[in-house]
Amino acid sequence: MKVMVTGAAGFIGSATTLRLLARGDTVIGVDNLNDYYDPALKRARLARQVDLPGYTHLDLDIADRAGMEAAFAEHRPQRVINLAAQAGVRYAAINPHPYVASNVTGFLHVLEGCRHNGVEHLVFASTSSVYGANTRVPFSPHDSTEHPLTLYAATKKANEQMAHAYANLYDLPCTGLRFFTVYGPWGRPDMALFLFTRAILAGEPIKVFNHGKHSRSFTYIDDIVEGVLRTLDAVPTANPAWDGQNPDPATSGSGPYRIFNIGAEQQVELMRYIEVLEQCLGRKAIMEMLPLQPGDVPDTVADVTDLVEAVGYRPTVTVEEGVKAFVDWYRGYNGPVSLDG
Repeated sequence: MKVMVTGAAGFIGSATTLRLLARGDTVIGVDNLNDYYDPALKRARLARQVDLPGYTHLDLDIADRAGMEAAFAEHRPQRVINLAAQAGVRYAAINPHPYVASNVTGFLHVLEGCRHNGVEHLVFASTSSVYGANTRVPFSPHDSTEHPLTLYAATKKANEQMAHAYANLYDLPCTGLRFFTVYGPWGRPDMALFLFTRAILAGEPIKVFNHGKHSRSFTYIDDIVEGVLRTLDAVPTANPAWDGQNPDPATSGSGPYRIFNIGAEQQVELMRYIEVLEQCLGRKAIMEMLPLQPGDVPDTVADVTDLVEAVGYRPTVTVEEGVKAFVDWYRGYNGPVSLDG
C-alpha cells in the first residue's frame, strides 16, 4: 500500500515507517522536524529511513493547510497514519497555542485530505490521558472520557470526536489508538525514562512525582508499532448493534469508526520501573520526591480486550526487557550529537 505517515521523524512515527517499509509498503513521510526537543535526534531517526526504497520525505507542518492539500493531491495515499502532534502533557500548561495549531487544526487538515482524496482508512494517535478524572481501572475504550485534565488530553479527545464526525458525514473509516506510556530506543528526551537515565548517569537527582505513588501500563515501542500496523490493516465498519439509548464511545452506529487501547496489561509501579533502570545502569538513583503534578493521573492501566478481539494482538514486552533494550541503545548511540552530555 501507499501510506502517508505524519510525524515520520518522531519516536513512534519513525519506528512505524521502518516497519511499513520492511513489509513492502510505500511511505510518504511528513514531518517538519520542529524544535520542541533537539531536532538532531529527529534527524538521526530520519537518516535510518530517508534513503530506503519506497520512502519519500516531505518537510511539512500538518498545520500548513495549503501544503497538506498539495501533499494529498500529489501523492494520493491509500491509507494514512497520523502520528504528528504537539506532545508533552506539562508543556501545554506553559505554551498552549502549538497544541491547538498542530493537534486540532493540523488534524483537521489530515481529515480533509483523507476526505477529498479517497483515503481508505485513517489511523490516528490518541492517548491514555483522555481518561482524565476516571479512576476505575483498567481503562476501557467503552468508558466515558468527558473529563480530560490537561489541554493535551483535550486536544486528543477532540481528535476522536472530529474523526467520528467525518466517519459519520463522509463514510471515512477512522480508527483512534489510545497509547499508554510508550518507551524504548529512540524515545523522546522529555519522557521519564530518558530523563531518568541521563540524570542517573550524570549523578544528578531524578524528579519522582507523587512521591513515587504512580503505576502505569508502560508499553514498549515495538508493541505499539505492531498494534498500529494491525489496526491499519483492519478497516472498521459501523457497529450494527450500536444503541443510541446506551451509546458506546468506542464504536459508532452511523459510521466506520473504532477506538482501541494499545497498552501493556501489566500494571507496573513507578518505583519498580526505576528499580529496573537502576539494575540495567548499575547505578542507584538519587531521588527528589515531589507532589502530584497538576493534570497527572496517579494510575493508568490498559484494557486491551477489544484490540485482541479485533486484530488478535496484545502487547507482550515486559519492562525488564524493554528498559534493558533502551539502556543498550542509549549507551551505544553514536549519532550526530552526544545525548549523554
